[in-house]
Amino acid sequence: MEGVGHPPPVARAHAKQPTCTPVSSVASAATCGAATDMKFPLRRALAATALLAALSARAQIAITDDAGRTVKLPAPAQRIVSLAPHVTENLFAIGVGERIVGTVDYSDYPEAAKKIPRIGGYSRLDLEAVAALRPDLVVAWQTGNNEAQMDKLRALGIPVLLTQSNRIEDVAASLERLGEATGTGAAARASAHAYRARVAALRTRYGSQPSVRTFYEVWHQPLTTIGGSQIISDAIRLCGGENIFAGLTSMAPKVGAEAVVAADPEAIVASGMGEARPEWLDQWRQWRAMTAVARNNLFFIPPALIQRHTPRLLDGAEMLCKHLETARERRPK
Repeated sequence: MEGVGHPPPVARAHAKQPTCTPVSSVASAATCGAATDMKFPLRRALAATALLAALSARAQIAITDDAGRTVKLPAPAQRIVSLAPHVTENLFAIGVGERIVGTVDYSDYPEAAKKIPRIGGYSRLDLEAVAALRPDLVVAWQTGNNEAQMDKLRALGIPVLLTQSNRIEDVAASLERLGEATGTGAAARASAHAYRARVAALRTRYGSQPSVRTFYEVWHQPLTTIGGSQIISDAIRLCGGENIFAGLTSMAPKVGAEAVVAADPEAIVASGMGEARPEWLDQWRQWRAMTAVARNNLFFIPPALIQRHTPRLLDGAEMLCKHLETARERRPK
């Protein structure tokens, strides 16, 4: 019914005006004055303009990415293109997987990620396909994506947020940064907190155990391992191990079999391409005098659990810690 809930016309004219209380520092006394003094439309308009400008500035998001660049967004990202499988997984981990409008090959976790349109591989993108998706944010992998292509996306006015996790703890920070970019800070912080708690538990259990000299084999042809700045090397440290090639600065250096034999690792850990243990892991058995072979310390971890910078990395790290614990148990008494 018309008028329900409002004072009658005469009573309304004489009703006491409510006290104006600024909702924040941007709602200044000028704003309150404009709200209560109806005789000054210009003053009221200026106050409203100032308030809108302040609120607009507050809505903008500025994030420093892992390359040290400041990425500015006018509002939380709603249309996201992910340029690496681990980025896709992390976006799902903070609850915004449905906002991903395009991603790269091998983005296969969780199951819903398989349905997202593809725009190429992480090392070779279809830039026209990316632009056609009209993203308000592209999340990229600093050492995996082509920097020249990232510059072309920036030239099109598309914000590009670079991520790079080199240490176990960096994954939690990456989740929080994605939370800032998408306006889901609370969910991202909860995911990061759970991740950090699990890291701490693994470090407490295994970090002070006797060291195990470890060779991590990414691939066999060419023989590829990890340098000291790669996140898997940090996982080895977390488990109380020692990466025999930690002194190499490259993320994924090529090495010779002779160098591995000379280093005489106590454990060899391999990944491969899928869920099955690679046959080439057993090729090391020809070097019977090598400690890892003599003690049967040839271990496998699925690459999706140890080579992606996501919360599932700790599933792989836990497997790694157990493998190194087995190596300790096989030491001569």
